[in-house]
Amino acid sequence: MGTQNLKLTRRHFLKLTAATGVVAGTIGTASVIRQAGAAPKQGDSKINYVRTTCSPNCTGACGMNALVEDGQIKSIIQAADYPEADYNPRGCLKGLSMTNLIYGPDRLQKPLILTGKPGSGDFKEASWNETLDYTAGRLKEIAEKYGPESIGVVFQVGGTGYVQKGAVSRLATLAGWTMHHAYDQNGDLPMFWPMTFGVQSEEIEPREWHNSRYVMVFGSNILATRIPDAHFLLEARNRGAKIMVFDPNFSPTAAKADEWFSIKPSSDAAVALGLARVLIEETLYDSDFIKTFTDLPLLVRVDNGKRLKADEVKGLTKPSDIPAYREAYVAYNGQFRAVHPEKLDLPSDVVIEGEVDVTLKTGETVKVKPAFQLLKECLSQYTPEEIEKTAGIPKDDLLRIAREMAGTKPLHVIYGAGNYQWYHGDLKGRALALLPVLTGNIGKPGAGISTYAGQYRIRFKVAEWWVPEGKKQNWLPFLYVLHGPTKTMKAKWPKNGIKALIVGWGNPFDQHNMSNRLREMVEKEDLEFVVTTDFQMTTSCQYSHAVLPAVSWYEKTDLVATPVHPYLQLQQRLVDPLYEGKPEFWIVRELAKRLNPDFEKYFYPDLEPNQAAEKVIELLLETGGPEVAGITLEHLRKGPVRLKSEVPGGRQIPFYEQVQHKKPFPPVSLPAKLEQTAQFVKSGRIEFYKDEDLMLQAGEALPVHKPPFEESEYALNPLAKEKYQFCYVTRNAIYRVHSTHSNNVWMNELQEGKPRVWLSPEDGQEKGIKEGDEVEIYNDRGKLTAYAIIDPGVGRKQAVFEQGWWSRYLKGASYNSLTYPFIKPTHEIYFVPGMWSPNTAWNECLCDVRKVGDSL
Repeated sequence: MGTQNLKLTRRHFLKLTAATGVVAGTIGTASVIRQAGAAPKQGDSKINYVRTTCSPNCTGACGMNALVEDGQIKSIIQAADYPEADYNPRGCLKGLSMTNLIYGPDRLQKPLILTGKPGSGDFKEASWNETLDYTAGRLKEIAEKYGPESIGVVFQVGGTGYVQKGAVSRLATLAGWTMHHAYDQNGDLPMFWPMTFGVQSEEIEPREWHNSRYVMVFGSNILATRIPDAHFLLEARNRGAKIMVFDPNFSPTAAKADEWFSIKPSSDAAVALGLARVLIEETLYDSDFIKTFTDLPLLVRVDNGKRLKADEVKGLTKPSDIPAYREAYVAYNGQFRAVHPEKLDLPSDVVIEGEVDVTLKTGETVKVKPAFQLLKECLSQYTPEEIEKTAGIPKDDLLRIAREMAGTKPLHVIYGAGNYQWYHGDLKGRALALLPVLTGNIGKPGAGISTYAGQYRIRFKVAEWWVPEGKKQNWLPFLYVLHGPTKTMKAKWPKNGIKALIVGWGNPFDQHNMSNRLREMVEKEDLEFVVTTDFQMTTSCQYSHAVLPAVSWYEKTDLVATPVHPYLQLQQRLVDPLYEGKPEFWIVRELAKRLNPDFEKYFYPDLEPNQAAEKVIELLLETGGPEVAGITLEHLRKGPVRLKSEVPGGRQIPFYEQVQHKKPFPPVSLPAKLEQTAQFVKSGRIEFYKDEDLMLQAGEALPVHKPPFEESEYALNPLAKEKYQFCYVTRNAIYRVHSTHSNNVWMNELQEGKPRVWLSPEDGQEKGIKEGDEVEIYNDRGKLTAYAIIDPGVGRKQAVFEQGWWSRYLKGASYNSLTYPFIKPTHEIYFVPGMWSPNTAWNECLCDVRKVGDSL
């Protein structure tokens, strides 16, 4: 029945789009995939080939060539024009089938104003002038009533559109609105990075995988979620690298690995700490690296757990040339030494083990220990026998792996987003970071730890465009919108909360934490106004009071960069906007002049939107700093250009300068200033010991393993421990980029149009669920239905659901209705937007499953 319905849907889709000529375009795309290079000749004046960039939030940023005939996109294929052959070609079936969305039946054609209840789908078509006047009027009313900061802007994925998204940032800054950063909102911010290295996030470029010789993958399914780069991993294996996968569930990546270990859910920190214990017990660590680049030689007071400061110690003085965001701590090599945080020059005989008495300036004598000694003591509990019980990895394998990784360099650890989207994801990252750091595998080709998630990192300076005239921006982590303010938050809570939302480039009413909470806020008028810009009629549009039809990335001009590969690319317009769609730049400019006539001058009012976008690109290249020095718009028209770096050959190797030239940590994390992020690691070193009060109170001064749910689900509802015993895991799917392509007819055919949940055979038998059964996944917060896949590669007590389905495919429910906006207090110690900020813990969620029709 599902297959029949899907075929009808596809025929209906083709019938609907025939009027626009897309039938030929869809067939053309298919034929190009089957017969690369079979395109018509360039000589036909009605045919044009355009090099552009695929720009969803997948981090791929793949160059594409489009064949355009008579103003319609007929085919999209990989450009394969990167200067380095290893990066050619890039792309996947999702990108090649974008015409299904551009010309699909969900395409927005006109501006809409809500006439019924939110979610009802009752809209009236309106002119642009009417809709913009209405939107601007409502926004001004709310700003006057509650303050402009009560208007929240869902600011999505700046790296996929420096121009268009920068325009939104520019207007939000001028208007005094509050912005919500995509990195933490989407749950992709790996909090161990700022805690340990003082940066937002880092990763070696995939081409560097060729240089790795031991690759440890924790909860990342590269062959499904990193399709354009997966070949690098396989080529690394073919060149002699050993690939080790640690994941509760068997995956395509595990299938290609040398070894796969089905560890227990959220036990990664235990595995890493068990391995670190072996490295230290058997003296397999790099002592010189530890002493030079980490905080492990620095002394810690036994009495209060605080680091020993130089200005506390009798006979020592704090160097006078230390920046305010740094601190001078103390090390010991027979005498106490003030450690300058800007100089990585400790002597080789500095002590890293033992205990010593120190006399303070107060006359008091206290005991101190190096952080390494405290780490060694902390790790004593993580014996191979204990790790076997906690994580399920055999003790003999643990010992063998520790010895292998210590003796096989370069070592690279890949830590997946689905793995750190847990309440204690930061602890897992801090523990995993011990492995490359203890073995000296940082700042070197093919070495390090990487988190490949989110196209959020900004690759060059953007302030000249994004922040007009140095004005101050308002930022608030999105979790507070759902959760409400907390006593320990550092971000500023708007006096009257968030009363309106401006949504773009995302689908938060499906795709974000507690989507049901968002819907309730609109229905109860806690959110009094929602306006969404999109090119498709998403669930978020359904819950909006005004819908502004934007365009796809192939109908506008923009500048694109990604943290995954080091190329800057031009996103060139292929066709004019369909129907009445407009680029966001135009929409923002029109809103700006309605909100305040003085705002219009900030958006090139005399230029057509694409011409204005080119002017902005020129501005960004002129003011973007050393990373884009010498790059011009004309260069980008010819193809991708490698961003500059201090690494020989322009390679993307994190912390290369710190390690090779002994520069203090952290390097700059754009767009923040160094003083904002350097406060995270005041010692100027890689830090594993954190002495902030909340860290000490939580027992997390050092990386430790904490079991899931104890401080989250069980604290919220003690009955959940008995009532809900399944982990609800929402993983990324090969068929979508989050919720983009949820309505792509090709992708849905590959799935038979069915959302699915993966269960182990044992759990299926226990629940009376068979392959193909319709099942309900539920907890006290929400529920959804899906079709069961009984998979022996799935671990026990897990319900694995592939994220991204729009509600209309789930009987109106959101798969995120089961989640909860947990806020971990240690994520509130500092606040720098998108860098140190509460991160969504999607997978910290308990549920139960039952066959549809069974009673509870």
